Amino acid sequence: MTKPIPPVAFAAADPVTRIETVDGLPAAIDAVAEAAAAPYRFLRAGWFAAAVTAYGGQARTIVAYEDEVPVAALPLVGLGSRMLGLVAVPGSYWPFRSIPLSLAASDAAAPALLAGVARTARGLRIGPVHDDDPAAAALIGAARAQGWAVIDRFVARDWRLDMAEQRREGVWPRLSTLRKNRFHEKHLAAHGRLDWHFVDGTDWPEAFAALGQIEDRSWIATSTDGGDAKFTRAGHLAFWQAAARDPVLASMFHAALLTVDGNPAAFSFDMDVGTTKYAIANSYVPTFAKHSPGKLLYWRNLADALDRGMETVDWGAGDRGGYKQVIGAERGPAIRDWLLLRPGVPATLGRLLAGAWRRSGRAADI
Repeated sequence: MTKPIPPVAFAAADPVTRIETVDGLPAAIDAVAEAAAAPYRFLRAGWFAAAVTAYGGQARTIVAYEDEVPVAALPLVGLGSRMLGLVAVPGSYWPFRSIPLSLAASDAAAPALLAGVARTARGLRIGPVHDDDPAAAALIGAARAQGWAVIDRFVARDWRLDMAEQRREGVWPRLSTLRKNRFHEKHLAAHGRLDWHFVDGTDWPEAFAALGQIEDRSWIATSTDGGDAKFTRAGHLAFWQAAARDPVLASMFHAALLTVDGNPAAFSFDMDVGTTKYAIANSYVPTFAKHSPGKLLYWRNLADALDRGMETVDWGAGDRGGYKQVIGAERGPAIRDWLLLRPGVPATLGRLLAGAWRRSGRAADI
C-alpha cells in the first residue's frame, strides 16, 4: 500500500529589492514612516528637513523598494570635511537619530541601503540610537556581515516608564504622592493664580515662545551657555519650529504648561507617537523651585497621557535629581553612537582609531 505524499509547502518568492538615490528628502520617506513600527512614525521627511534647516547640510536620500513599494529610507548629509567621505543621518538628538524602516521590509532592505552608501561614501554615522532600534540594528548587522568596521561609543542609558503596568499593579499615582502634590500646590498658589493647561496640535509653532520664556529664566540659561535649550534662539528653537510645519508632526507635539498669574512658570514638552510618549524637555522658573512646580506639572501630564491612551514614557538619558526613578521609571537599553566604515582602507583605519571614538563617549555604563 502506497503512502500518501504529503503536500509540499512552497516559500513565497523573495521581494525584488532595488535602491534609488535622490537629492533632497522625497515623499517616499513619509510612506516608509507610516508603515514603520508605531514608535518610529515621527521619522518623516519633515523631521529630517527640520534638521537640515536648523543645522545645515545638503540632504540626499537612499530609498529601498521591494516590489516597487518603498520599505526603507536613509536620509544623509555630509559629516565633517568632504575629504573624509563620511555621511550621517540628520535629525535631532531628542529622542534619537534613526531612519524609518517599514514593518514589511525584508532582510534584504538594510544591505541594499548599505550598498547605496558604499557607492558614494567611505562611512556612515548613525546615532545616537537605542540598542533596540530596529533600523539601526539592521544596518549594523548588515555592516558586520559585509566586513565593514563597526565602532560604537556609549552615550547613556535610556530611562523608561511603563505607566500602563504601574496602573495595573495598583493605584497610581499613590495616594501619598497626591497628598504631597496638593500640599505643594497650596503653597505654590501663594505666588498667584495657577493655571494648568495643555498645548498641542494647531497651537504650534507659536506656543514655543512660552516654553522658551521659561528656559530663558531657568537653570539652563544661568548655569550653562544655553546651547542645550530646546526652545530658545540660542538653543534648538529653529529645529522645532521647522518640524512643526509638518501637520502630522505638529499633531504629535504635546506640552503641559503652568502659568502663575498668566506668566509661564513651568512646562513639560513631549512627542506622542502611537502609545509612546517621548519626554523631550521640561523646565521651570527657579522662583518657584521650593514648591516643585515641574514635578507637579509632570504628574498632571502623566495622568492626562494615560487618559488619552498613552502607555509608555521614554525619558531618554540621565536622571538629574532622581525624579524619574521616584515616579517609577527604570533603566532601559543603552544609547550609542555608531560609525560604520566601508571595507578596505576606511575599515582598516577605523579599527586603528576605534579607541579614540569610544573614548569620546561615556567611559562607564551609567
